[in-house]
Amino acid sequence: MTATITITLDEAYNLAEKTFIKLGLSQEHAQANARLLQSCQRDECDSHGLYRVLSCAQTIKTGAVVLDAEPVVEDRAGGIVAVDAKGGYSLLALEKGLPMLVEKTRKLGIAAMAINHCVHFSALWPEVEMLAEHGLVSLTMVPSHSWVAPAGGKTGVFGTNPIAFGWPRAGKYPFVFDFATSAAARGEIELHRRAGKPIPLGWAVDKDGEPTTDAETALQGAMLTFGGYKGSALSAMVELLAGPLIGDMLSLESQEWDNGRGATPKHGEIVIALNPESFLGAAMAEHMGRAEKMFSAITDQGARLPSQRRYEARERSLANGTVTIPQKLYDDIRAL
Repeated sequence: MTATITITLDEAYNLAEKTFIKLGLSQEHAQANARLLQSCQRDECDSHGLYRVLSCAQTIKTGAVVLDAEPVVEDRAGGIVAVDAKGGYSLLALEKGLPMLVEKTRKLGIAAMAINHCVHFSALWPEVEMLAEHGLVSLTMVPSHSWVAPAGGKTGVFGTNPIAFGWPRAGKYPFVFDFATSAAARGEIELHRRAGKPIPLGWAVDKDGEPTTDAETALQGAMLTFGGYKGSALSAMVELLAGPLIGDMLSLESQEWDNGRGATPKHGEIVIALNPESFLGAAMAEHMGRAEKMFSAITDQGARLPSQRRYEARERSLANGTVTIPQKLYDDIRAL
């Protein structure tokens, strides 16, 4: 049985922030990253929680991220916000650009934000939750490194290429989904490797293109898309929208940029926001209510909405004021 340690939510944040500062990140970057990791750990998203401190440490060690980058926000066009992350982590760039994106979306009904030249390691659901708090519908996506083979192939072309969507709900947590277009997040395979556990068939192939359940072998081979050709097509869409469309790198190019260093991917991110009030006007309450009818039709038969497990974990963590992580992870972070 894996030994664990329980720490307070404040301790989780402080552990991440102090470690990031010790590693050389500016205070603004350390705080933005720590807020995100605390949120993920609070929601029991272990693969994107405090575990990510270790991958950030590896990336910083390689020199692949600008530690004190100051993002530059540009009003690019009527409905376009562009944020140059200047080679720094994406989260501070997101926070800097978000106010202008919200303002444009409220004014125009729809707007988009391109974050360029960023190093990205995080979950995407916090982005769409932030926008849902402003009453906005949103969609965001990013490429990564070319770890994932296309359907019918055996070598990596795509990243894990996650897509996140958020829909605000009055008086309730928003409807949110955030999933990789790969069969599993790469962090999940890394967690299986650390725990010495096999991965399910269908997650990856070895370097010869043969199916594998060994996590270490999978990390040396290629991951697979979910849903075969359907997941593969969606992954290609993410590459195009969050790559060439915004003038940033494909996953293949991010992998080339990495040049074997083992750093976190560097690429762009696209965030698209829509204002329901602009679309619906006086009929907004009626039609948002129709959405609630659909949600009820799902939950009334015992089915689960996306993020429900995460929201339940959030309630537990907030009620207890604590999170529980593996003792080894805690020790590894403290060792930094």
